[in-house]
Amino acid sequence: MITVIAEINCHPGQRAAVLQAFERLLPSVLAEPGCGGYQPLVDIEGQAPWQALAPDTIFMLEQWQDMAALNAHMQMPHMAAHKEATQDLIVDVKVRILDKAL
Repeated sequence: MITVIAEINCHPGQRAAVLQAFERLLPSVLAEPGCGGYQPLVDIEGQAPWQALAPDTIFMLEQWQDMAALNAHMQMPHMAAHKEATQDLIVDVKVRILDKAL
């Protein structure tokens, strides 16, 4: 299983609209072969002085069986439609594809 963490930086004030788009997308992604999880996350205010808050950012936590499943996911028509629907709401996306270190 591989883990993907995507940092999605939205235009100011657009995070709620992007989250709504993810809410519509979730059932299709979770039904894909090899998907072990697909969860949007946002910052909460904590008491840790080192915490960085990003009010216009969404973090996607994804689990995929392998790179083949992730690559197939990226080619799905619902992903192309989601990207088109949200492209004007998003500033940039940074993606990390991770595997267990130990």
